[in-house]
Amino acid sequence: MLEVKNLVKTFGPLRAVDGVSFSVARGEVLGFLGPNGAGKTTTMRMITGFLPPSAGTAVINGYDILDQTILAKKQIGYLPENAPTYGDMTVTNFLRFAAELRGFHGKARNRRVDEVVEKYHLAGVRYQSVDTLSKGYNQRVCFAQAILHDPPVLIMDEPTDGLDPNQKFAVRNLIREMAAEKVIVISTHILEEVDAVCSRAIIISRGAIVANCAPAELRAMSESYGVVELVLPDADKNALAALKQLGSVARVEVSGARYSLFPADRANLLREVTALIHQQSWQPTGLRVLDGRLDDVFRKLTTGNGTGRAPDAAPETDAKQAAKTAPAAGEEN
Repeated sequence: MLEVKNLVKTFGPLRAVDGVSFSVARGEVLGFLGPNGAGKTTTMRMITGFLPPSAGTAVINGYDILDQTILAKKQIGYLPENAPTYGDMTVTNFLRFAAELRGFHGKARNRRVDEVVEKYHLAGVRYQSVDTLSKGYNQRVCFAQAILHDPPVLIMDEPTDGLDPNQKFAVRNLIREMAAEKVIVISTHILEEVDAVCSRAIIISRGAIVANCAPAELRAMSESYGVVELVLPDADKNALAALKQLGSVARVEVSGARYSLFPADRANLLREVTALIHQQSWQPTGLRVLDGRLDDVFRKLTTGNGTGRAPDAAPETDAKQAAKTAPAAGEEN
């Protein structure tokens, strides 16, 4: 339902996005990750038709964003970063206004607004002006306007940035509720979003994709993946030597009573360690297998290690500033 084809964006000498390609199917929630300055927002703006690409295109539900701009945009619900609203409007009037922009009028408009007000639990604030809302409620209003026309593709840029834990929980539940019937792309630099809602993750760095896989596969790239942590507060002095003798152990790191056993060749160490514990009659107070750290992988992929790209790329803030003066795709003037 969403196919991105070799998108490129340059601002003078700055190559903000460098040949980004990926596709997303119905039912997928794609996390589009990267550090600040990676090209995330610029990519989202090109996909949604807000910013024309220097090269490449995006096809949304069969419509090319360059050749069939209006039809393509009708397929998209877009929640931009720091989503703008009209603060002096009430929630109801703002949603009615957004519905009319999407082609709803009269009873159909009112019915659709009532549906999203109920769906996003806005009944208690629907007659308040938008500028009196909390950040959490303001985000719900922006969600509501993005899905008023029930789009098959929903694109969100930093949807939970700045929200408190309760507000994040509510927003993530909204995303899960919509996920089965839509393509959802979440652009973010918050790694916990991947675990919370995403079925697949793309990591972008210096404007190019450096990883595209399921969250579990990303974790498997971590150096700590499969590491066995064993806590032996009463172990004898030979414990370290015994652990190093295990055939599948590459190395052992010790911190106080905690032994971290790193596997050789991704081996499953737990069975060997458990057998040794019984053999030595140890009484461990802790034993667990680590499933990898996303922040380790993220840092490795976005600091030049293994990517073949220099770590000192220009920041995205320059690209954002240039984007302010660029015409939106489809503008005739």
